[in-house]
Amino acid sequence: MRRREFLGIVGGITVAWPLAARSQQTAMPTIGYLGSETPELWAGRLRAFRQGLSETGYVEGRNVAIEYRWAEGKNDRLAALAADLVRRQVTVLTAPGSTPAALAAKAATATIPIVFYVGGDPIALGLVASLARPSGNLTGICNLSLELGSKQLELLHELVPTATTIALLINPTDPALAETQLRDMQAAARTRGLQVHVLRASTERDFETAFASLAQLQVGGLVIGTNTFFNSRNEQLAVLALRHRVSAIHQFREFAAAGGLMSYGGNLTEFHRLAGVYTGRILKGDKPADLPVQQSSKVELVVNLKSAKALGITVPPTLLARADEVIE
Repeated sequence: MRRREFLGIVGGITVAWPLAARSQQTAMPTIGYLGSETPELWAGRLRAFRQGLSETGYVEGRNVAIEYRWAEGKNDRLAALAADLVRRQVTVLTAPGSTPAALAAKAATATIPIVFYVGGDPIALGLVASLARPSGNLTGICNLSLELGSKQLELLHELVPTATTIALLINPTDPALAETQLRDMQAAARTRGLQVHVLRASTERDFETAFASLAQLQVGGLVIGTNTFFNSRNEQLAVLALRHRVSAIHQFREFAAAGGLMSYGGNLTEFHRLAGVYTGRILKGDKPADLPVQQSSKVELVVNLKSAKALGITVPPTLLARADEVIE
């Protein structure tokens, strides 16, 4: 080999190596975001998630990329969407705000770290072995909303003491959560001598059918179960409850703010912020097994007096005194 040719080859290697090294150094980690709804419906939650990421030093497009997959309210699409994110070898997979999404993510990979936010018990759902020591590739946030069902029923009965029949709205396409909610609500109703009617909805068209049956069933109040499909349609549910003149309670403040009568539960925005924080911590090198599942202990009661007046309901002073917020 001639000396000039040899130097050219060496020079090419010298030039190529820094370029390859620089490419590796600037490669950004990628978050796989598995959303059960649409980006429009989850705009506020996305802002909260990105805020949590920024608190750990990550900004989308600057030092982290996010691959979004949206099921658009169709839980049967989640398994394929989760599998697609796994094929793309994302750095961490996040499934906030949906039990079916969390279960789909778990089924898709046993190696990629997963951050979830669910309303049920992650142990009972089979997501983790322990809250303190998750031990696998999953961790996240839970608000144990099922434990709130009894309290929501109590508050609703306090507001409408003459009611003998209460309806519970559940989503049958989320059976792990729906069945547990129904079982717990029936047990709580029995202790108060109340009867529970089950209403089912998994599409927006189902809402009209479910609410139209309330008068025929002579329902005195409605508990809207915890479900990401319902949580994303607070305004629609609040309008339907007023139109059909039923006293309704839901978990999140967004329902009462949209015109619903009452809400009792945790802070939806905070849960998604915490999911962002945990995702950022994993990007920094923390292992899911070393991050305890966070439980929400803070709940807030919100009463909408304007809606109460529209329904012809007088809110007891004792209930108003316990409210964290009264919307007038």
